[in-house]
Order: sequence, then C-alpha cells, then structure tokens
Amino acid sequence: MKACSGLMLKLFLLWKKIRRNENTLQLAIISRIKMFYRPTNLAMAPEEAPAMLRFRRSGSKLTLINPTPYFITVTNMKAGNSNLPNTMVPPKGEVSVDIPHAATGDISFQTINDYGALTPRIKATMQ
Repeated sequence: MKACSGLMLKLFLLWKKIRRNENTLQLAIISRIKMFYRPTNLAMAPEEAPAMLRFRRSGSKLTLINPTPYFITVTNMKAGNSNLPNTMVPPKGEVSVDIPHAATGDISFQTINDYGALTPRIKATMQ
C-alpha cells in the first residue's frame, strides 16, 4: 500500500513539474456547417428566393411554400407579435410550423444568406 502511494506522489510531482511551464486553452465548440451543391444553370439568383416564399395558414399550422430551386433558412419569423420557430424550407417544397391561434397579421421574417449573414426583414401576407 505504501509503495503504491509513493508511486502516486512521484507521478503527481512529475506531472506538476511538466505542466508548470505550459499554458493551455481548451475550447469546446458545437458548430453546424451546411454545405449545398448548387448547379450553375439555376434560373434565378439566390438573393431573390426569400421574397418568393408564400405562407398559408390552416388552423394551428403555418405552411411555408418555397417555389424556388434554393434551400431557404428562415429565422426571426413573426406573425403579428407572436414569435414563430426557425426553419429551413427545401427547394420546390414546403414546411409547416406551429402558430398560436391568437396570432394574426402579416408575417415578417429574415433569412440566412450564403455567407451566414441575416438578410433585411421581409414582410409577407398569410393566405
């Protein structure tokens, strides 16, 4: 037992001596990188896509309809004063999100562009 504790003390002192002159910085980063392959012959510029989104309400669901050939990441979405969840709408597809029954008024939202920046706020009407 004594030999074991003596060995542990030696290991501790060795570790302390080795680490004495080292500065370290450890970071834990959670990151999500989206990568899309985009054909060169698409008919429209990606900057035009967000303005083409359409919104259809059915009860407690709001459906975002994307008629464009681009993925559109929607963020900071509101219906009147109600905040709605962020979502990504696939090309030529649609996505439904929950909307409070009390939410009324126009939709306002921003998107994330190809550079990861927020676009200016866009206003749209629910159908």
